Amino acid sequence: MLHPASDYDTLKARFEWSVPNIYNMAGAVSDRWAVQDPDRLAIRHVLADGSHRDWSHKALNDAANRFANVLCAKGVQQGDRVALLLPQIPQTAIAHLGAYKMGAVAVPLAALFGLDALRYRLSDSGARVLVTDTAGLSKLAEIRNDLADLELLISVDGPETGTESFDRLLSGASGRFETLKTSPDDPALMIYTSGTTGQPKGVLHGHRVLPGHMPGISLSQNFLGRDGDMLWTPADWAWAGGLLNALFPALALGVPVVSHAFRKFDPEFAFHLLERQEIRNAFIPPTALKMLRAVERPGKRFRLNWRSVGSAGESLGRETYDWFADEFGFPVNEFYGQTECNAVLGSAAEIGVTRSGAIGKAIPGHEVAIIDAAGNPLPAESLGQIAIRRPDPVMFLRYWNKPEATEEKFIGEWMVTGDQGVIDEDGYIHFIGRDDDIITSASYRIGPGEIEDCLIRHPAVALSAAVGKPDPLRTEVVKAYVVLKSGQEPGKALEDDIRTFVRERLSAHEYPREIEFVESLPMTTTGKVIRRKLRELAREEASRGSTS
Repeated sequence: MLHPASDYDTLKARFEWSVPNIYNMAGAVSDRWAVQDPDRLAIRHVLADGSHRDWSHKALNDAANRFANVLCAKGVQQGDRVALLLPQIPQTAIAHLGAYKMGAVAVPLAALFGLDALRYRLSDSGARVLVTDTAGLSKLAEIRNDLADLELLISVDGPETGTESFDRLLSGASGRFETLKTSPDDPALMIYTSGTTGQPKGVLHGHRVLPGHMPGISLSQNFLGRDGDMLWTPADWAWAGGLLNALFPALALGVPVVSHAFRKFDPEFAFHLLERQEIRNAFIPPTALKMLRAVERPGKRFRLNWRSVGSAGESLGRETYDWFADEFGFPVNEFYGQTECNAVLGSAAEIGVTRSGAIGKAIPGHEVAIIDAAGNPLPAESLGQIAIRRPDPVMFLRYWNKPEATEEKFIGEWMVTGDQGVIDEDGYIHFIGRDDDIITSASYRIGPGEIEDCLIRHPAVALSAAVGKPDPLRTEVVKAYVVLKSGQEPGKALEDDIRTFVRERLSAHEYPREIEFVESLPMTTTGKVIRRKLRELAREEASRGSTS
């Protein structure tokens, strides 16, 4: 744990890792509080009409025990993958905790994924069980025959053809379960993240990923866990940000979590939620913060109780940082990491660790440096790649079924991020840009390969390339450069058809918001698209647009 201190140097000097030899995430989150303080509020779920249902730690643990018993009764074994295609609802937390208790590996999936995205992740993970809702089942119906490993479908909305009811299964199971005595390195969670080429990679984490997150999340929330703290995030619990930057660290500290399943993020409703629930702590990704700026004079209109806001997932930027501080009287604590190794850099205004335009200092317990291509740490103000030294409790175990990709993620003792940065004389790291083709849009990291694979399936498309185009709200939007097949004529109708084609097959955050028809794509002599040249074109276009 990270114990409060008055300054960064003292905080760092005092810190030591203490991850026990036997550790299970559900034991730390659920079992502990069900014994110590069973009536303590765990989750407050707010419905669309503003009403809410409270879940105590005892109720949450009882439900998780029941789900663990259900999985065991259905023949699920330790190490089997249990996929969760669910929104931000208590059943999502219950399913995670139940899977951890009996040693399965939870595979969260975003509700906005389209058919191709779901098919790949469910097939690649070899998931035996899928817990979802009616919306998820409607998507699954079209790809069910492609998923040979999937044996059991469970619906939180009640029984449907070919599925079993989540509530009915839990009601028929015992509320007693002895959590498996797992090691910190036993697999617990797999989150898919996009790469620059090919399909997304399954990032496999051990149970130690939770204690690995605790210092960074505690720091970014000005030492989370004080009396009266209550945390909320609009981030999807299918994303590492929602799960590991908010939900599980808060529950492990005994801090209540407010949940709400947004159909679409509504800034006005978000402020009402913050006010009515007297939320004190929030994890709000930069894009959501930028959307909150659209609300008129929120600092004066709403009686807000918050004392800390952390933000990560993309660069916050000076403008949003300064706006928030001016509007609410305290700064956002920006922090940084990747799905593979998260919350390793951060800020804490309470102890003076905050700087506009910087993503923070190394969190105690993590060694972060700017390195060159050979893995040598660089001096201050030198441009290089942000890297984290191994071993580190928050670092991933490996990529699922991709040993070569796992090996390529390291240069000697350093895990490389693919992000360029500099460290200043005071130890703050500044994000400069990526040295790869990842597109960061509305806190999602998107690989162009999956988009291009989908584009090429459109009957009119011959070749395509997807890049990120700078955008003031989303950081970047996906722009596709498309070469049409012979006989096809470019036009608005075709552009709309291609955009819809990708959106329906991938997800609402991956489809190209902009499409440009071109005669050819810049290529290397070996036939690889030179995306760098296309990114430069997109940036020039964005620059012209911002100055026109």
